[in-house]
Amino acid sequence: MVRLPYLTALTTLFSYGLLFAFGQMRDFFRKILDLWKSKNLQGYAPICLGLEDFYTRRLYLRIQDCFNRPIASAPDAWIDVVERYSKDSNKTLHRTSKINKCLNLGSYNYLGFAAADEYCTPRVIESLKQYSPSTCSARVDGGTTKLHAELEEVVARFVRKPAAILFGMGYATNSAIIPALIGKGGLIISDSLNHNSIVNGARGSGATVRVFQHNSAAHLEEVLREQIAEGQPRTHRPWKKIIVIIEGIYSMEGELCKLPEIIAVCKKYKAYTYLDEAHSIGAIGKSGRGVCELLGVDTADMDIMMGTFTKSFGSCGGYIAASKEIIQHLKNTCPAHFYATSMSPPAAQQVISAIKVVLGEDGSNRGAQKLAQIRDNSNFFRSELHKMGFEVLGDKDSPVMPIMLYNPAKIPAFSRECLRRNLAVVTVAFPATPLLLARARICISASHTREDMIKALEVISKVGDLVGIKYFPVEPQKHLTDKIQKKLE
Repeated sequence: MVRLPYLTALTTLFSYGLLFAFGQMRDFFRKILDLWKSKNLQGYAPICLGLEDFYTRRLYLRIQDCFNRPIASAPDAWIDVVERYSKDSNKTLHRTSKINKCLNLGSYNYLGFAAADEYCTPRVIESLKQYSPSTCSARVDGGTTKLHAELEEVVARFVRKPAAILFGMGYATNSAIIPALIGKGGLIISDSLNHNSIVNGARGSGATVRVFQHNSAAHLEEVLREQIAEGQPRTHRPWKKIIVIIEGIYSMEGELCKLPEIIAVCKKYKAYTYLDEAHSIGAIGKSGRGVCELLGVDTADMDIMMGTFTKSFGSCGGYIAASKEIIQHLKNTCPAHFYATSMSPPAAQQVISAIKVVLGEDGSNRGAQKLAQIRDNSNFFRSELHKMGFEVLGDKDSPVMPIMLYNPAKIPAFSRECLRRNLAVVTVAFPATPLLLARARICISASHTREDMIKALEVISKVGDLVGIKYFPVEPQKHLTDKIQKKLE
């Protein structure tokens, strides 16, 4: 968890207070000017209203050029970013024909499969010719091809579970599956920093939802004991079932789940475990099998394992891996399986081919090289950022490393200055993060070379000095950091 210094918190709150005050003043004068304007919708309530609308108009739109930047290439180590301009103070943005080639530190392309691959790409093109881009049907109708059946077998074997089921969208995998697993009379205990897809799935299930402190097995046990003792609200009957939901790597923190400790608590109180491996599957572990492999947890101890194909495998969609009984239950009851169009066949072929490369079944050792490369890149980059004095979140081996910005003025400043130096980064602020905890989220790829890493560090260090986000003392310089420092001087 982030421990926000008092001075930083005070200045950040003061900055938001200024923005809020000036925004309210501008809204006040706008209402006066609007008195002389004609209104065509007399009697209609405004669709956009309240603090959310105010935040969008007066804060987000001022810096929206830092978000939704269009690209004109594959999301590889380097990408082509399309330039935009605005004539109305960022209210509307217009694309130009000018393109900047930027080093990409924002995509989830952990293993480098998002670009053309010597093994995957020819097979994807062949599947496109044979099956077309879409099945135009749900799985239960005409949407199941040979590739879908093969991918379910490959995924189940890869994550070491008896069976698996596919979905065409990673977000919908959580939001649609959780209501199919638990309902009224059940209890969901969720990590406080779980992804929005989990939050929406839990809310839509009708089950009672309780939250435990991020990554705290002790607080999880406290919540479990209290809820088991009290039972269901009002009736105090025993819960029909209890599911504890956690993530392998938390996407906004870069932290690994404390899985062994949490599993021990769940076993003690006979609670089911649901693990979201969207950012960990394929990216960590000796053979890329995720957080269970990295932390030495037997997958048999996990009741439900969820993951996506949108990160490490360079495709789209998601999966649930579990026992054959659970998977059959989902195939019989889950609306996303019955009504949503099935995963695109070429996308399925991309995942099949990527997993074969990772496992070495393509006849090469490229998969092992990619896994070693992303691990080395991640640990090297995080180590150098720490030495430079940045406040960096996350654990060793994690390819996600947020750099804390805090102050709202530093969000656009960091993003724009990096782009000006041909470095594409992602900045994240409220409501995706708490109001005071804005950050830049760096995502490392196996496709990045050591030269790419050094160039990115040079730019980030220079921008960090310019913007003022080096919150910690610079560590004693070593050879590589000395080299970067000399270049900056």
